[in-house]
Amino acid sequence: MPGGSARMSEPATETRAQEGSAWRVLLGYVRPHRWALLLGATLSLITGATGLALPLVARSLIESLDDDGGIARELFLLTGLVVTNAALGALGYYVLSRTAESVVLTARRSLTSYLLRLRVSAVDGSEPGDLLSRATSDTTLLRAMTTQSLIGLGTGGLTLVATLVMMALVDPVLLAVTLGVIAVAGVVIGFIAPLINRASKRAQQSVGDMGASLERVLGALRTVKAAGAEAREERTVHEAAERSWRASVTSAKWGAIAGNTMGLAVQGAFLTVLAVGGARVATGTIDIGTLVAFLLYVFYLISPLQEVVTAVTQYQVGSAAISRIREVWAMPAEPVSEGRPRPAGGAPAAVTFEGVRFRYAPELPAVHHGVDFHVPARGMTAFVGPSGAGKTTVFSLIERFYDATEGRVLLDGRDVREWDLAELRAAIGYVEQDAPVLSGTLRDNLLFGAPETSDAALEETLRTARLTSLVERLPEGLETVVGHRGTKLSGGERQRVAIARALLRQPRLLLLDEATSQLDAVNEAALRDTVADVARRTTVLVVAHRLSTVTSADRIVVLEAGRVRAVGTHAELVAASGLYAELAATQFLAERGEHGGREEAADVPVVDVTAGPAS
Repeated sequence: MPGGSARMSEPATETRAQEGSAWRVLLGYVRPHRWALLLGATLSLITGATGLALPLVARSLIESLDDDGGIARELFLLTGLVVTNAALGALGYYVLSRTAESVVLTARRSLTSYLLRLRVSAVDGSEPGDLLSRATSDTTLLRAMTTQSLIGLGTGGLTLVATLVMMALVDPVLLAVTLGVIAVAGVVIGFIAPLINRASKRAQQSVGDMGASLERVLGALRTVKAAGAEAREERTVHEAAERSWRASVTSAKWGAIAGNTMGLAVQGAFLTVLAVGGARVATGTIDIGTLVAFLLYVFYLISPLQEVVTAVTQYQVGSAAISRIREVWAMPAEPVSEGRPRPAGGAPAAVTFEGVRFRYAPELPAVHHGVDFHVPARGMTAFVGPSGAGKTTVFSLIERFYDATEGRVLLDGRDVREWDLAELRAAIGYVEQDAPVLSGTLRDNLLFGAPETSDAALEETLRTARLTSLVERLPEGLETVVGHRGTKLSGGERQRVAIARALLRQPRLLLLDEATSQLDAVNEAALRDTVADVARRTTVLVVAHRLSTVTSADRIVVLEAGRVRAVGTHAELVAASGLYAELAATQFLAERGEHGGREEAADVPVVDVTAGPAS
């Protein structure tokens, strides 16, 4: 059946391609350390060569006994070879181990650098715990793959060939007997190797699943405890751990079978050689010294054979890890910045959206349906509307966390996709909705985006963001460790830290996404005044659900269902936009209409505000 043959050949071709890719990936990590690796391999080969001389010296010693000659020279030579073999073996093992650790370091550096450049969309579609597992546990497996697969296969293979050559010189008949027994074991190992690969990949995937499950629980530990869900989440993590355990045990089982199969083959070869060789000694075909030398070579065959078998099994484990690492390299990443970003500060930036359409994934519904607006340089512009209207997405498109599906996003009249990414983001200060605070000191967090800020500028920004009292209250002031995700700070304090961090960048464009949602009335009013002051010097875009924070904005853009419904000032929109009037009325900022409803969005006039800030 030709069709069946074709179907059978495809997986084999795919497997060969994957193996070739695994070797290429490994060699790419090894290349910077090739000379150290070569030194270690050379030492290993010299160790093997000195070992190969031992049986010949032993035969010479036995022959000296038969001739009633002195054995002092042979004993001295034998002792010297043993000591040299041990010393070179230890040195070679150290060099190879150190080089393998360097290979792991190279892999981790390159992989973590790439992870930090991944597009936000790629990270959103992945589990952080699984990505962490690929950068840690998967790269760790490259250590064994380097020493035991790459070098082990080379040195073990060469030593094995050299041993077989020496055995052939001693007695070709006994060599043929030995190879016949070992060949059977080789066939068995050939069937076992793919099983080890599949089990190893399942084990690594399960480790990633466990990391993702644990990260999910620890990231929302208070929610888990408040919901009394510890037992359920515990089962989820334990199930992932058990899947990893079962797959690892399966891999270990096949590895043990492979290793012991070869060990059994060597023992079988020894017994067979002993029987056949004994018969040949009895008939006078060979002498006893030759038989002893050959038996020593059979014993010596164990080490290179184990190296080769271990190289094959470890390659299967390592290639499974490399396939997971290659999956990371296949994820979309942001372009590397071509130059250094411009210094902080500069003229305020203008923002324009032209027919922007956007969806987070092809299978998901569209978030923006032809969004158009223009924000001139300087002043404060607010984005309001119901949840899901696409307000936060506006900021994500400006920052190029995502790219518009259709249309253009312009900064200073230039498409953001044409900007150098570092230069673009250097011009923007961004305060996210959940105001994340990183583990470290308060000073580290404040200077995160502007590490070269002077102490005077820092003090001024602390006063602006109303953080002075917090610094004075903390036991170590700015050097106080704020805990993982800022757990030692309140929600309002984290928001003020995030605002201060953005202000220290002296941005040309400041994006505030619900930046005052967790502040009390006093601090909200103070920061509202601060933002109004900043808006006199730069361009400020604000996303707000609480309209009290934006009633004084120079312009307000009303979004609904991914479309711009109206643009104007608070007073203009209360009078002209039914949607905005309803939002304002529910927050007691305007009177409801006669029927308590709102006008149709299609009847709302759009106010042209491109001329500048409203008076």
